[in-house]
This record gives sequence, C-alpha cells and structure tokens, in this order.
Amino acid sequence: MAENDYDAFAAAYDADNEANAWNAYYERPAILSLVGEVAGLRVLDAGCGGGAHAAVPIERGAQVTGIDSSAGMLDIAEQRLEGRARLLAADLNQALPFEDQTFDLILASLVLHYLPDWSGPLVEFHRLLPRGGRLVFSTHHPFMDHPSSGRDNYFETYSFDETWQRGGKDIAMRFWHRPLHAMFDALKSAGFTIDIVSEPQPDPRARMLFPQAYRSLTTTPRFLFFSAVKA
Repeated sequence: MAENDYDAFAAAYDADNEANAWNAYYERPAILSLVGEVAGLRVLDAGCGGGAHAAVPIERGAQVTGIDSSAGMLDIAEQRLEGRARLLAADLNQALPFEDQTFDLILASLVLHYLPDWSGPLVEFHRLLPRGGRLVFSTHHPFMDHPSSGRDNYFETYSFDETWQRGGKDIAMRFWHRPLHAMFDALKSAGFTIDIVSEPQPDPRARMLFPQAYRSLTTTPRFLFFSAVKA
C-alpha cells in the first residue's frame, strides 16, 4: 500500500476521527475556535477530509468549498454535508483551480505536515485571499514529531514514516518534519503576517472520557495552530 492512501481506509479513518481524543476533543475544537465568526464569508477547507470541520462554518453561515486529494474522503464529505458545500478533488502540491481572491478565509487542518515543501501551497493560499484575508491551520508540533522520528538533527526538514492501525489494517503514513523557524520563514516568504500562534489545551470533557490521552495532551506538545493574515 502506498503511503497516505486515505482511499484505502477512508471510512475507518473518518469514524475514528469523529470521536477520538486527539481530533474531536483537541484539534477540531481548537482550530474552529481560531476560525471564529464566519457568517457571510467565503471559506476554503483545504484538505477537508470527511467534512467534519466544514460542517461547523456552514452552520455558522459561511459559504464553504472543500478540497481533498482523496476521492474516498470526498465521498464521505458529500454524504455528511448533503450538498451544503462545493467539494472538489485537488492536490495542494499543485496550482489550485480557483481565481485570485476567491476566498475570505482558508482553513487547513492537519494537512501541511504531509507536504515536503510549503512554499507552493502558501503562495497559492496567498493568491486566493484578499488583503486582510486569513489562513488558519494546524500542523504537527515539531517538538512532538522530532523525538519520535528517530532522526538526530531537529533543524533539518525531513520525512519520517509511521504505521497506523485503522479498521483492523496497518496503514503506512509519511509525514514531513520542519523546525519552527522554517514554518515562520515560509509564512513570511509567502506574504503572510502571523496573527496568532497557539498551543491549546484539550476540551475539559476529555479528562473523563480519555484520561490517558488527556494527561498526554495537557503535558506534551502535540499540534501547533496558526492564524496568519495576508499582508
């Protein structure tokens, strides 16, 4: 099986993502809090997966477009969102199929750590926003992924592999570590000004539901959250 083949385990991944500690009680509420009020805004959910994130800005009155490279995940998003969003297949490593300044806000949840180079995607995001438009995204915290990668040099940008278990199958995953300064440099080079950098705590409800995960999330960096504005 190829790395990051979400089509091979889309249903199992979406079911796990829907209710687990890391996504449902940590990443999703944290990034949607950063997104804030979106009524009347044109929102791009870049790497929309099964549409769990997109459902919230839709409910808050946004006009949402979702893109993903996985046909399987887009099928799940179509079922979840029931025609309330425009959904398209697109690869963030390539030019995106939209006119300049098409969106007011771009949401990119846990997708940039799959990409070997941020420069192209960030330039595209910049192109798609008007001045003052926002990019809100989450990614692996570099202090989390480096210790588990087996690599010696934190300051390198490098790929590392993990094996996930979903739906009774072993799933090959590949991610890209980049040091913190490289993230800041990439955003600045693409024309963004960083508004917020957040290392949030999990939803308090996770303490009773997932006590072991809660202890981990409250004491160890997991994901890093950015709000950046087009200068």
